[in-house]
Amino acid sequence: MLDAAAHRLRVPLPEPVVASPSDPPVHHVRAALDLRLRALLAHEEGTRTGADIEDLHQMRVAVRRMRASLKAARPLLDATWADALRAELGWLGGALGPVRDLDVLLLRLRAEIEDLPGGERPAGYQLVAALGDEHATARAEMLAALDSPRYRALVERLADAVRLPLPTPSATQAQPELADLVRAEAGRLRKAVRRAGPDPEDAVLHALRIRGKRVRYTGELALAGLRGTRTGRTVKKLLAATAELQEVLGDHQDACVAEQRIRQLLDGLGELPPAEVVFVGGRLVERERARARRQRSLWWAAWERVDELIGKL
Repeated sequence: MLDAAAHRLRVPLPEPVVASPSDPPVHHVRAALDLRLRALLAHEEGTRTGADIEDLHQMRVAVRRMRASLKAARPLLDATWADALRAELGWLGGALGPVRDLDVLLLRLRAEIEDLPGGERPAGYQLVAALGDEHATARAEMLAALDSPRYRALVERLADAVRLPLPTPSATQAQPELADLVRAEAGRLRKAVRRAGPDPEDAVLHALRIRGKRVRYTGELALAGLRGTRTGRTVKKLLAATAELQEVLGDHQDACVAEQRIRQLLDGLGELPPAEVVFVGGRLVERERARARRQRSLWWAAWERVDELIGKL
């Protein structure tokens, strides 16, 4: 799939970039971009066909990881270059995101509907029918983006970036080590959690999840360069703990989004919606609300495990 996408876009890829612990930090950034570009191209064809929604998920993750690498490694790179590339990756992520979000939501709600008594399922499917139309529209817009000159130019830009050493700031500017990048991102997460406290609003929990994801992606970027060191072992443990925190906060966010979208679907039924659809919608809302409460009760303990490891970096 990678070769097919590269051929279709006429973007020749060099040999994979390999980084060892002795290489300078900026070379590890180049290797990370190379790895994620190959993942993006490997999953592009599946994203286009939609045969397996996991392809879109992995393509979107590749975009997010490249953006996170560029943000975390900004002190190592020419800032103007890094910010411009990150902005274009943000555009691509925005094109992929709506379809992926609807994939997740539809899977979730359809599974819930199948768990209802048989007589209530038709009302459930009537409620979520509008999401199918929204998904079709989002897919058409995503495919238009993937067929656009802007997407081709972005892939060419990424391929050019990994062929040669990445642009860096002035040689007189101090260059942080990979471990410093992890410490900086982890420090920002810790400060954000301390400001939020153990029982913040839902939107704040979602923002903390995003910050936790940045710590994880930065740790992945740094791990190869820290292999065999005490800090490397701590970072590896931190990745696992941060993944657990992300899972808790991700499930909380999914429940919050699902509840909100169900309410929007009910509002879209007009002034006199069918009673059976309203009843089923209410049941689904209550299930999502209970899930959100349960995940909220778990997040602080998950954070404490992360915080302990941050203190050891």
